[in-house]
Amino acid sequence: MRELGDVLLGAVDQAHAELSVLLTDDRTIHALNLEHRGKDKPTDVLAFPLDEDDVPPGMPRLLGDVVISLDTAARQARGRRRELLPEVRLLLAHGLLHLLGFDHDTPAKKKRMTRETRRLVRAAESQSDARPAGPPRTRRARISRKA
Repeated sequence: MRELGDVLLGAVDQAHAELSVLLTDDRTIHALNLEHRGKDKPTDVLAFPLDEDDVPPGMPRLLGDVVISLDTAARQARGRRRELLPEVRLLLAHGLLHLLGFDHDTPAKKKRMTRETRRLVRAAESQSDARPAGPPRTRRARISRKA
């Protein structure tokens, strides 16, 4: 996940930025969705951007937090007949775009966000195919799991 986060950050020209990723369950994301969006149901991904325009020199830009429900991601992956990792990759790309100000509240914005999400997913797929397995070279993407 760290490597995936790093690849996605690079694909949006934010290689020196940081984001936080929480992999969680439906119960936790349901509570967050209710508290922050007033929606009384679980969802697949939530994004909580930080408003940090003024970054001190030498410090990374903190983009915010992406929360992904592995329960919902697994159901969606099964429904799309694919493995869990490609679904999580899609959700992380989607969440990252929300952190960068993208939205899908109009047809035009939805089209643009879908196009950008696909671009990021392709970039991540090609990077994962090209890189040998091993520890990531950087630690920009912070990953935590609560399930």
